[in-house]
Amino acid sequence: MKKELLIASALVSTLGAASVANAVTATMSGSHHTGLKGDNTDASSATETISQVVQSSFSVSLSETTDGGIGIASSFMLANESTTGLQTAGLTLTFTDGSKLDVIKAGNAAGTHDVSVPGGAGEAGVTVGTTNSAPTGLDWFGEATAIGFEWHSAADFMADGLKVSASMSADDGAAATTTVALESSWGLGATYVTSAGDTAVTIGAGIAASEWKDSAQEPSEGSNGFHVGFSAVTGDLTVAAGYASGDDVRTGPETESVDSTVSKIGVKYVAGDVTLSAGFTSGETDDNTTLGTVGGSKDTQDVTDLGISYAVASGVTANIGWKDIDAQNEGANDTSGGSSWYIGANMLSGTSKPEQLLSSSMPSP
Repeated sequence: MKKELLIASALVSTLGAASVANAVTATMSGSHHTGLKGDNTDASSATETISQVVQSSFSVSLSETTDGGIGIASSFMLANESTTGLQTAGLTLTFTDGSKLDVIKAGNAAGTHDVSVPGGAGEAGVTVGTTNSAPTGLDWFGEATAIGFEWHSAADFMADGLKVSASMSADDGAAATTTVALESSWGLGATYVTSAGDTAVTIGAGIAASEWKDSAQEPSEGSNGFHVGFSAVTGDLTVAAGYASGDDVRTGPETESVDSTVSKIGVKYVAGDVTLSAGFTSGETDDNTTLGTVGGSKDTQDVTDLGISYAVASGVTANIGWKDIDAQNEGANDTSGGSSWYIGANMLSGTSKPEQLLSSSMPSP
């Protein structure tokens, strides 16, 4: 953490976050997850491996508003000590009517509107083999290059409770060599929030399609799909479900996954400082090593999640999680599946300006 504080100190002097005129507003936030995870795979069910899980991140957000009332924002990550790597955003323009426009690394509008379905807690989970192509998320088809945009409507777009998004991305010139390369994509998404008596209901849906280049520089089969889901919250109880279907092109060895489907259902109950959650996901696909062909047996993954979270203090949550993955690869038992447990804590910092973070985190001289 010392290196992050030194970098933060340099940021304050470089960006002039609080004391230099004509500087943008900078805020910082971070998180730290640590715990123990135990794995029992189907290949070695007699032997349980136990390992530490650590995921830490520290990010900076920059924003300012023009004299005409248009907000300009971006962000970057100083440290992300996990397997996901550093993350850098493009630019977000916020207009006076409440709409937004993301430009440069904008993403795909379909993924913006997938409904969150409750599952387990913490970092439980085994890694299923890379040859198993069965998806487990609702937005596996929402690709985009960095050269693109995503437009977000203001709230209550054409109807109370409705928000919509649209995105497009273009060819960034990356050549397809031994793997495929994304050429272009588009996406549409919508979220509608309403109420039924004492229940708050959220409905989300998205559709997207992408074109790819194969290793011969010719357009391959494209990927496409749609998802739809709902979430119902009544008091402390949340119930949610989602479904997605489509075709996918993998960026590793040239593999096309066709007739892919994912079904998810989950429930969450909050009792004071304790949150109980459970979820089930079923994903399946036909994958083919040659683009454009159809055939072979299905890859599947059935995932069961359970979790208990306890709010220990402000920003500190203790988690206990369990996950079981029953997987099949080409119709045969995939022994990389299995069960996993997790026990640990998540620590989340609130958003602070750099001088606030430094004054509370750095020792006095």
